[in-house]
Amino acid sequence: MKDFQPAYLKLYASGELAQRVENARQHLKSCDLCARYCKIDRTKQVGVCRTKTKARVASFSPHFGEENPLRGWRGSGTIFFSWCNLRCQYCQNYDISQSPAGDELDARELATIMLWLQKAGCHNINLVSPSHVVVQILEALLVAIEHGLKLPLVYNTGGYDSPESLALLDGVIDIYMPDMKYSDPEIALQMSRVKDYPRINQDAVREMHRQVGDLILDEKAIAQRGLLIRHLVLPEDHAGSEQIFRFLSQEISRNTYLNVMAQYRPAFRARKFPPFDRPLKREEYQAAINLAHQFGLHRLDSRNR
Repeated sequence: MKDFQPAYLKLYASGELAQRVENARQHLKSCDLCARYCKIDRTKQVGVCRTKTKARVASFSPHFGEENPLRGWRGSGTIFFSWCNLRCQYCQNYDISQSPAGDELDARELATIMLWLQKAGCHNINLVSPSHVVVQILEALLVAIEHGLKLPLVYNTGGYDSPESLALLDGVIDIYMPDMKYSDPEIALQMSRVKDYPRINQDAVREMHRQVGDLILDEKAIAQRGLLIRHLVLPEDHAGSEQIFRFLSQEISRNTYLNVMAQYRPAFRARKFPPFDRPLKREEYQAAINLAHQFGLHRLDSRNR
């Protein structure tokens, strides 16, 4: 992997990336960039994501709390975008996802952040909650490449992404890191205010895996390309872990890199929705880990072993 180059450099060299940016801008006029399909003209007004033509960035920094292949020893270069296309009632970052934190930035300003994170020594550029700002990311990427950007891009998403959006990102994103939150659409509707989450999420994960395959690490165990799944275990198995692990094992790959997350706590409005009003129990988490192993999913993030 010593000769690794990010996928987007090939698109840039061929001129395809510039064309992709122009195509992406057209999507803003009747927005289909997430699976809500609100069809709002975002050049004139905000949609469900409450974002128009500029991305709002809450914060950016080298981050050492991400998965081991992302953080390495120099950190993952995270850019936290404000707002979100989901309404998770237990969101631990609700002060970012449900409020206008930070500043609106144009393409050049966002590109400057990417380049700063590269100069800081980060292993990658980690785009957190990016689904509603795909156009703005592509615009900034075009500028950043012209000034020397060459780090892998991580698409760190809640997993409610449209095929139209993923088509724009094909050949651009190196590492997809979607959540797989629920296997029950009724719980998804209650707790994240979206319809058909399991179907849309699974379709998105299939397409992400088609684009990038299983996670590939370099000789120092740093992620270069591929799919990494996050699954937050919820009280009383409201996430439906068994169905999600079966899907990954049977329809994606038993070699999927999987972070089974134990850090659920009742944040934001969760106390209004029992059993989401309590922390996760140790035995609930261990049951999920056991299920992952039963389905042959062996690449679990080492912090959770």
